[in-house]
Amino acid sequence: MPRLRHHPRTLRAVSAALLTTLAALAALLTATAPAQADTTICEQYGSTVIQGRYVVQNNRWGTSATQCVTATDSGFRVTQADGSVPTNGAPKSYPSVFNGCHYTNCSPGTALPARISGISSAPSSISYSYVADAVYNASYDIWLDPTPRTDGVNRTEIMIWFNRVGPIQPIGSQVGTATVAGRTWEVWSGGNGTNDVLSFVAPSAISSWSFDVMDFVRATVARGMAGSDWYLTSVQAGFEPWQNGAGLAVNSFSSTVNTGGSQDPGDPNDPGTPAACAVSYATNVWPGGFTANVTVTNNGAAPVDGWRLAFTLPSGQSVVHAWNASVTPSSGAVTATASAGNSRIAAGGSQSFGFQGAYSGSFAQPGAFQLNGTACRTA
Repeated sequence: MPRLRHHPRTLRAVSAALLTTLAALAALLTATAPAQADTTICEQYGSTVIQGRYVVQNNRWGTSATQCVTATDSGFRVTQADGSVPTNGAPKSYPSVFNGCHYTNCSPGTALPARISGISSAPSSISYSYVADAVYNASYDIWLDPTPRTDGVNRTEIMIWFNRVGPIQPIGSQVGTATVAGRTWEVWSGGNGTNDVLSFVAPSAISSWSFDVMDFVRATVARGMAGSDWYLTSVQAGFEPWQNGAGLAVNSFSSTVNTGGSQDPGDPNDPGTPAACAVSYATNVWPGGFTANVTVTNNGAAPVDGWRLAFTLPSGQSVVHAWNASVTPSSGAVTATASAGNSRIAAGGSQSFGFQGAYSGSFAQPGAFQLNGTACRTA
């Protein structure tokens, strides 16, 4: 068979054209390929980074059964969740994605820990996918501590239950309802032996939502379960499964913490700022003692059920006894909780309570009040 011959110049031209074509094809493949391959994690506390800024963790701590999560570009999905644990106890695990620090594992470039008083806003968004053949909650966790710790267990955990399936309930007991970030929630309060837990439970499943984490942080501060000089250490979104759980997914997650601004979005005592509530604080003072008669007015369009008024008694003051509400603790950041007979404040209506107190030094009145987490104007 005769051998074909090629002129060297022709061969070089063909080679150059072929290289150009291959380069164009490679560029096309690079443009259309995923930013990174999905990563499956089956190690008990294994983790990986997504988007260069969040950590996805398997976080299997309550069972020896196999659990695997697959991290995607925007979130994760539970790909294997073997075994089950009793529904009257702790869950199997908390597969999740987070911004901040968790047991010394800090997400790249995070602004956390950050002092609460220095955070102007913390916008976040979440999208979940649920399954029916499992017992679980979809839990968004916010961790607070008096110190800027990056390891161990924080003092207070805020849980937002976006969904719950099966015979499970939050830690503690239900203490009322509250409107936070424009939604109404069941509020549960308790402790698990290592930290305090305040849970906000959605009455029906929420699949996706964008909100400000600081709305829940400020509601927690108003209830006396944290201080404005504490630190926000991490923001986490995931699931607590008790039985099964394969198929659960966080489709997308974002978390930003903006520091350097005012803690509150507006001053309720500024005439240009609409106030959802108003508080009148009338006192009768004598050497070493006083009484306070407090009237809370609901300026909103909807009634407030299970109302709680949070305020801070000035240094040296303490509550001796109260009427028409319970006031706890006796000093510092206190919360007045409605009694059974006056637990609802109608739209445009008001409720009153009072207490006798003791003081040392000079007498002063509280400077700010929050009704179920909402700042009130002082009348």
